[in-house]
Formats: sequence, C-alpha cells, structure tokens
Amino acid sequence: MNNIALGRYLPLNTIINKMDPRSKILILLVMMITVFLPAGFIGYVPILIFIATALYFSKLKLTYALRALKPMIWMFIFLLVINVLVMRTGTLLISWGWFKVYSDAFSQTAYIIIRLTLMIILCTVLTATTKPLDLTLGIEKLLKPFEKIGLPAHVIAMMISIALRFIPTLIDETNRIMNAQASRGVDLENGTMTEKIRAVLSLIVPLFVSAFDRADQLADAMEARGYDPSATRTRYKVLKMTNVDYFAMAFALVVFATDLVLCWI
Repeated sequence: MNNIALGRYLPLNTIINKMDPRSKILILLVMMITVFLPAGFIGYVPILIFIATALYFSKLKLTYALRALKPMIWMFIFLLVINVLVMRTGTLLISWGWFKVYSDAFSQTAYIIIRLTLMIILCTVLTATTKPLDLTLGIEKLLKPFEKIGLPAHVIAMMISIALRFIPTLIDETNRIMNAQASRGVDLENGTMTEKIRAVLSLIVPLFVSAFDRADQLADAMEARGYDPSATRTRYKVLKMTNVDYFAMAFALVVFATDLVLCWI
C-alpha cells in the first residue's frame, strides 16, 4: 500500500511545482480530451512526448507514476478476457471449435489499457506537484464564473480537496489495520479463495468504520472553528500565472491540435 502514488504530494523544488494550479488543471482537462481522440496508436506519440516532458521537469520517475497501475492489473486481464469472448471483428487469429479469437479483441484492449495508463500518469503528476490547498483554490477559481448560475464552486472544490487529502490517510490506515490483523493470525496473501475473501472482509469493515469516524471528526472540527461555506473569504495566497504556465498550456494545445489533425488523416 505504501507504493501507491496517486494523491500524494511531493514537496520538490521544480518548475512544475511552482506553476499556477489553474493552468495545471486546465492542461489536465485538455490532455484528458486528447487521450480519447480517435487518432489511432500514432496519436499517443505526442501525448507521450508531453508526459515525458512533464516528468522530466517535475523530477518524477516513470516508475513512481506507474505505481498506481499495480492494483489495476487484474482489471486489465478481465478486460482482455471479456474482449476475447465478445469481439467478433478483425482478423481471425485462433479457431478451436466454438472458441474463436479475433485481432480486434487485443487492439481494443490495448486502446483501453493505454488510455487508462496515460490518464493515471497525468493525474499522478498533477497531485504530486500540487498542494491539496492549492488544488482547491485552483478549482474554486476556475468554477467561480459558474456561481452566477447557482453552482457552489467553493463547496465542490472543498469536497475534491478533502477526497484527495484522504487518499494517503486511508492508505496509512489500511497498513495499520493489515498489521493489526496479521498480528492476530490473519493471512491476507495465502489460503483458499474463501479464506482470502474472509480476510479482505476483516480488512474492509474496520477500514470503513475508521473512515466514517475520521469524517465525523473532520466535520466536528470544521464546525468548532466556525466554518461556513457561504461566507465571504479573503485569500492569503493570490494566484498569478507566469510565462511558464502560458507556455505549458500552449504545449498542451499543440498536442491536442496534432491529434485532432491525425483524426482526419
């Protein structure tokens, strides 16, 4: 559980860390849209170049960003099995009685895996280089114009910030419960499938109880300090974009435009 990187902030002195959170959020949105453009496998090349540049300037290792993929390996295998059984288009690769495997089963699975991998890496870079409070402020500033139509920008930003902040907390809590269960003889790795399910249930139930307890404590602490989401606030930190932010956003738009052109080729 300690290897999970998504949601953890790394206080590094890098160009990416110093960027305005609004620009990083906008860049993430543009890149997410770009990932889903039907530009084929060649369309992922500009995205990979952008990700490699972001990892270089943020001083993050690719292995660190890929840690979040480890829990999803079984999901990838499940997707492959489903596509093999369902897909009936493309070149016939294997024919054994009723069991037939077509090439599109592997290509569609590869598309899904690549897209999920790219999105997870982009989100990991964002959370690793942006403080939760800065991320909250950036989201709130971007949603500020929508308050005119009744959208509670501050409330939404606060909920997202708390959710991101609770990820490493819940990971630490999971490690604590796992160690406590192991000291009582619970084996989470070995045994039959039934024993593993019981072991996981012995982990999930106290984790949910602890999560709800922490949520109650946080709510009580906010109320005790007079927190009012509708109150007018001043800001100690004023966000200001620099040339680096504009250059990074322009880079993201170039990647988006490149993939958009590839869609028509």
